[in-house]
Amino acid sequence: MPKPAERPYSQYTHDALALLGQLIREGRLAKSLTTTELATRAGISRALLQRIERGDPGCAIGAVFETAVICGVALFDSDERALAAKKARHAEKLALMPKAIRQSRTGVKDDF
Repeated sequence: MPKPAERPYSQYTHDALALLGQLIREGRLAKSLTTTELATRAGISRALLQRIERGDPGCAIGAVFETAVICGVALFDSDERALAAKKARHAEKLALMPKAIRQSRTGVKDDF
């Protein structure tokens, strides 16, 4: 099946991407970074940075998140207790999954 020319996105998605792009742009300007400087620090092209700031839904999520972090845009809870509680709930869910799905927690034995 051929890839569609344009994937349909909800209005909520478009609004969220536009808001995140604006926050990244404001963070970049607050840190007095040019588009070239920020793109270099994030390891992306200047054109991709401009697409991120415009809220283009076709940008890689890793590039968007890295750019946001460099600009100081908070993506998730920064409260350590809230993060610890989320990690604990995640661990409880993993414990219920079959062993084949869980990640191995064995460390490297390097005692010589």
